[in-house]
Amino acid sequence: MCEAAEQDLYAVLGASPSDTVQQLRHRYQRLALQYHPDRLGGQCSSEAESGVKKFLEVDAAWRILSDQNTRRQYDLQRRAQQLQQDWPVDSTVCLEDMTWNQDECAYTYDCRCGGGFSVTEEEVDKETRSTQQNGEEEESEDGQQRGVVVCCDTCSLSVYVTWSLQDSNVK
Repeated sequence: MCEAAEQDLYAVLGASPSDTVQQLRHRYQRLALQYHPDRLGGQCSSEAESGVKKFLEVDAAWRILSDQNTRRQYDLQRRAQQLQQDWPVDSTVCLEDMTWNQDECAYTYDCRCGGGFSVTEEEVDKETRSTQQNGEEEESEDGQQRGVVVCCDTCSLSVYVTWSLQDSNVK
């Protein structure tokens, strides 16, 4: 179920979390008929391949959402993930654009309210180690990137601080 948690299973079925099992079943059956490999046999291989992939996604979503226990578990994981991501993020700031504060061993950045954002060297190192240990690599144009959400010490704004995994010792 970990792979399925990365994508919204309700969206795969074109449904919403408030739908009943009967509504989900109806949506599943409609999509399963549309993308079933037997119905796609006459199409070119790339269309058939994408149809089979879609069918497998729909089937996996249905298997989780059709069972009361697995659906409840999925909904709890989904809600926990939403709560972690619901930050009022104002902007993205590169770690190298922040000012190194030697006294506090932290990177700082001024907020528009007059307060400031601060991320410690320890937080950067911890997140970098965690990423490397878990094999989580977020690719970007510059290579492997990582980041954390940092709250202003005065107002309710937050920024997403990013850095390259190769350059995590920016100072």
